[in-house]
Amino acid sequence: MIIRDVIVTPIAFRDPPLLNAAGLHEPLALRTVVQLVLDDGVIGLGEGRGGRAVTERLERVRPHVIGRSVLDLNGIERAVDDALGGDAGPLSRNDRRTVFAPLEVAALDAQGRILSVPVVDLLGGAVREEVPFAAYLFYKWEGHPGADGTVVADEWGAALDPEGIVAQAHRMIDLHGFRSIKLKAGVLPAQEEAEAIRALRAAFPEHPLRIDPNGAWSHETSLRMAEEIGDLLEYLEDPVLGLDGMSAVHAATGAPLATNMCVVDFEHIAEAVEKRSVQIILGDHHYWGGLRHTQELGAICSTFGIGMSMHSNSHLGISLAAMTHLAAATPAVTHACDTHYPWNREDDIVVPGALEFRDGALAVPRGPGLGVELDEDALARQHQVLLDSGRSERDDATYLRRFEPDFDPRLPRF
Repeated sequence: MIIRDVIVTPIAFRDPPLLNAAGLHEPLALRTVVQLVLDDGVIGLGEGRGGRAVTERLERVRPHVIGRSVLDLNGIERAVDDALGGDAGPLSRNDRRTVFAPLEVAALDAQGRILSVPVVDLLGGAVREEVPFAAYLFYKWEGHPGADGTVVADEWGAALDPEGIVAQAHRMIDLHGFRSIKLKAGVLPAQEEAEAIRALRAAFPEHPLRIDPNGAWSHETSLRMAEEIGDLLEYLEDPVLGLDGMSAVHAATGAPLATNMCVVDFEHIAEAVEKRSVQIILGDHHYWGGLRHTQELGAICSTFGIGMSMHSNSHLGISLAAMTHLAAATPAVTHACDTHYPWNREDDIVVPGALEFRDGALAVPRGPGLGVELDEDALARQHQVLLDSGRSERDDATYLRRFEPDFDPRLPRF
């Protein structure tokens, strides 16, 4: 059970032209795949954030992880902290946790394979056998503009008005059966996005709805939107920036507020509770330091009566499997989880079949470990895509400025 090698593979995969408060998704999304190779030949899989900085940091910690027991998760985490400078070093604790997270997932996957049990059992056992996810809707261009400015429509087409958003929801729900809906907002004037929520409520009267402007609304706009559409929503996510802003909106409106922007570390929770800033926290094991630390977040949420869901960024099947095991083992996850997977699954690097949405939920994979198998040819393909692209970091704002030179990503915007 000794780790003999750590294989770090940066990859890129297709991403549609999805709009958000920060700009526009580029044609390729970036992720990093980690394989822990044990002395008995077992290989554990992890997937984490992409970009050159993450890859370089994982390579820095690699020699400090090799030689350790795959069971020694605390030792691996200490090794990451020490290799990246510790609390006195230049990297924040969140940056170090981002590096540790895919290593921890890979270690748990390897442990499950050794013991022939699913990761959910290593996390304490399942409190639910399937995990509900939400249809994740975006304002969207018809397709990515080519070098000559021409646009070839992708299979999803454009969604730039309420009719387009409803059509996108119908297609997403027809394909995957989702029973909750989230709209990524902060793109158009708030009144137009409110019309999209009203259109979704008319088209899907039984589906819980949520909207996420990513802090793009002012205090005044947030108050107005809470008044106009609050009764249509399950919750309102990050309408304004900061704990004080969230607290003021909740105090004035009583609207349940969720966040993945103003509570992103354990050190933020006490202030959030004191100020009654948030009623739902969106955990994300990629940022909170792996599966076990995100379970710790769940326990704290339960202690203070805070709900929990899960945040998502563009990702592939290893991350989706890890999210599913985590949510299945965490009682505090009381809301359907976010996932970008339907937007990115065509370039997945795991063998098809283990991750299929049914009625908007994923059954917990029951195979050993994460329950997914790496498609090595697909991994090599997507690694080559990255090399050919020359990409090193994600930059939504710069990409949108190629087409809208006056775009200003500063918030609030509306």
